[in-house]
Amino acid sequence: MITTLHIAAACLFDERGRLLLVRKRNTRFFMLPGGKREAGEDALSALERELLEELELQLGADALQPLGQFQAPAANEADTWVQADIYRAALPHTVQPAAELEELRWLDTNQPLPDDLAPLLREQVLPALQRLPSL
Repeated sequence: MITTLHIAAACLFDERGRLLLVRKRNTRFFMLPGGKREAGEDALSALERELLEELELQLGADALQPLGQFQAPAANEADTWVQADIYRAALPHTVQPAAELEELRWLDTNQPLPDDLAPLLREQVLPALQRLPSL
């Protein structure tokens, strides 16, 4: 049986236009910061909560622009798909990993992509970003 996780995540860009990626503890794949929505929680509220937990970053809803809704196989869980509400924003300052995050990485989307990107990021989000003007 396939499980679907409902998540909210953000494409966060630094002043050089690089995309912030995170890797959670004891996992291999890099993904966007964000996470699972709690019962009754809307996507923006979930994303604001997750960014605060993972990066100690407070971004209000007015700073987040919707990119779209996407589905893909989950990167780190077998027989699981993610249904994701994705937003994008400029990072207002530097961040450090907190909570369950093991590592941060900056991705220059104009360079060849590494092989350790989550399927949602590689197959859905990056192509959607390439169709838009930068922030």
